[in-house]
Amino acid sequence: MSKLNRRTFISRTTLTGMGLSIVPSQVLGGTAVTSPNDKINVALIGAGTQAMKMLPGWLERDELQFVSVCDPNRESWDYPQWGSPQGETHGAAGGREVGRRFINDFYAKKLEKSSYDGVSTYADFRELLEKEKDLDAVFILTPDHLHATIALAAMEKGLYVATHKPISNFMNETRLTCDMARKTGLASHCFAFQNPRGFYGMQNLLKSGVIGEVKEFHRWTNRPMWPQGSPHLPVPEPVPEGFDWQLWLGPSIDRPYSPAYTHTVFRGWYEFGAGCMADMGYYGFWKDWRILNLGKPDNAEGNHSKISQVKDFRSMWVENNVSYPHAGRANWEIPVLGEDRTMDVFWYEGGIRPRTPKALIKNDKKIGGDGVMFIGENGSIISGYAYEEPVLFDAKGNIQKIPEFSLEGADLRDETSEMIDAFKGVKASRGSIDKVQNVAETICLGNLAIRMDDRLEWDIDNMRVTNNEEANQYVSRDYRPGWEL
Repeated sequence: MSKLNRRTFISRTTLTGMGLSIVPSQVLGGTAVTSPNDKINVALIGAGTQAMKMLPGWLERDELQFVSVCDPNRESWDYPQWGSPQGETHGAAGGREVGRRFINDFYAKKLEKSSYDGVSTYADFRELLEKEKDLDAVFILTPDHLHATIALAAMEKGLYVATHKPISNFMNETRLTCDMARKTGLASHCFAFQNPRGFYGMQNLLKSGVIGEVKEFHRWTNRPMWPQGSPHLPVPEPVPEGFDWQLWLGPSIDRPYSPAYTHTVFRGWYEFGAGCMADMGYYGFWKDWRILNLGKPDNAEGNHSKISQVKDFRSMWVENNVSYPHAGRANWEIPVLGEDRTMDVFWYEGGIRPRTPKALIKNDKKIGGDGVMFIGENGSIISGYAYEEPVLFDAKGNIQKIPEFSLEGADLRDETSEMIDAFKGVKASRGSIDKVQNVAETICLGNLAIRMDDRLEWDIDNMRVTNNEEANQYVSRDYRPGWEL
């Protein structure tokens, strides 16, 4: 037993079906006090704006010990930020050296030392996985197109995986990654998991039956906040010094470099991102699916905004097959698990919203820029995107007082604690990769329907569109030789 670290022991007992009830406390470590041997050794893969935003909170957790940073960018100050310009002359800092210095400086201050140099750096995640022998977990915060490739490689090494959304921007990689997480039994976590108090409030409200059986619900977002919708690829530029473009491309086939593909703005390209639906859909749909107990659909219908241009004195539409549209919508018929019925689910992006319900008009209210609406047999509920400020309407459109519910028994652990508990074998994460599979595959299918501007009939088991052969070429990416999954 002394020769097995905690990660190896837990993964082996999980795979052999032994369970965790017999694991000695000195192997698992206590939950109140963390000794050095109980720390989870973490490699941060991807050191851009999202990683640097989340890193300070993680460093505060004694249970986590960051030992390595990996990014194909050495360091630069050209990462775009969200929001209105504030007169900046450069972007945010990012890259592996930026991450390394930040972590080293934090640990030096925490240990009351003049310096700390315990963090290694890599440009290539494959080299990291090969050389870092004492690693327990990887945190994946790269652009979307690398998530599955890195997660699968890490799980093959027996490591815990925590990744940001999406699991992947292609259906085949989403299926492979979720199935692998389930097959290995290794603890995992998706950073898009949220479990706020508002979740329990909406869950109690819907399950109380005040609006009857939910027949349909609508979600909408004013995203994107990044450029997309162009039918043209960007103009190539020289690769910046210290940036390994080929490693950044990873499994994607070669193309000329442009900063329009990378730092923060990758989301808008079909090849590298997953658009608005993956950016915001994971946060919203995952809570909806948990409350309503939904499965995965065998159909999706989508449409998107069009682009036109004047060429040779002719004004005409232009086909866009390289970037997500400026705006779009999708809908699915989702099976309710354990029941012989489906639920209609609607998604809107790019500023498109559902028509204003008569109940809102009656009460002189409007639909906001981001939100959700549940429609039941006997009424409806409209709230902000995260279930904030819900308004309850009866069948006649009259506003009703929302009942008060007790939160006794609710598991209100924060998302990081949820992940840490899973990695230490205390309790499985409700935000594990396999648990988001139904939502992840729904989003992949919805994005495909929007891209094709069509209703798609989907063979779930064989992962094929049965009524639009052209769509099947986008179920999987074209892989760079040697990177196939």
